[in-house]
Amino acid sequence: MSENTNLLAKDVRKSMQADCQNCFGLCCTALNIAASSDFAIYKPAGTPCPNLQANFSCQIHHELRNKGFKGCTVYDCLGAGQWVSQTTFHGQDWRGNAEIANAMFQVFPMMEQLYEMIAYVAEAMSYEISQHLYDQLHEQLEKLQHLTNLDAKTLLTIDILHIRLPINVLLVKTSEQIRQKKVLNNRRKISYRGADWMGKHLRGKDLSATDLRGAFLIAANLENADLREVDFIGADLRDANIRGANLSTAMFLTQMQINSALGNSETKLPYYLKMPPHWKRK
Repeated sequence: MSENTNLLAKDVRKSMQADCQNCFGLCCTALNIAASSDFAIYKPAGTPCPNLQANFSCQIHHELRNKGFKGCTVYDCLGAGQWVSQTTFHGQDWRGNAEIANAMFQVFPMMEQLYEMIAYVAEAMSYEISQHLYDQLHEQLEKLQHLTNLDAKTLLTIDILHIRLPINVLLVKTSEQIRQKKVLNNRRKISYRGADWMGKHLRGKDLSATDLRGAFLIAANLENADLREVDFIGADLRDANIRGANLSTAMFLTQMQINSALGNSETKLPYYLKMPPHWKRK
């Protein structure tokens, strides 16, 4: 596998960024919001948030956290919103057309899942893995990219679970190949899949190459921890303290996970993630 191949996969992953200016406020309209510590109101799916303005911007964008909408500052669609708005529906505004609105609001969650899988697969392809595994991942990436180009009616017939299962197998294999390089020289336990580490004190710990898939890390103290090559798929990092932690080569992290955690300028992040604006104010 060539260096250029790795760079191409990295470019695909890094390019997956939300562009709210080219989206019709789909996350603020299509999704259901439950009143909680993350959202100040209840909003049913298909109903615009009262803070959504006519130009699809948020009237309290700079005050979201102070006004009880922390969840909005965490959310990231990876670019699915603008793709649905500008490509699937060819720039058609959902306002004033109930049929388009209904279809768009159904397609958006589907596209989100496809984009999430594309992000994971592209990231996996950027690692130093076997050529056979790379080829399998590349085949899945092409299938996913083809699906994103389908029309709205066809998209709604997709069996997401059927698509997700083989991809999950490949992501597990990728994780094992990458982590195995460190595991061979590490005698500590390295699999804590689904572990309940809520509030656990892990400051400064070497957790490198650990499998933390689906782990509950809510409010865990991971300050200055070594989290390189850790598999974070599905891990809950809400309010986890990752200040000064090294996640530079952590695997399968999302912007939403990072946005929900507590970090600072000393936190080392993977190449495709950005430091959340609210970290700078801490």
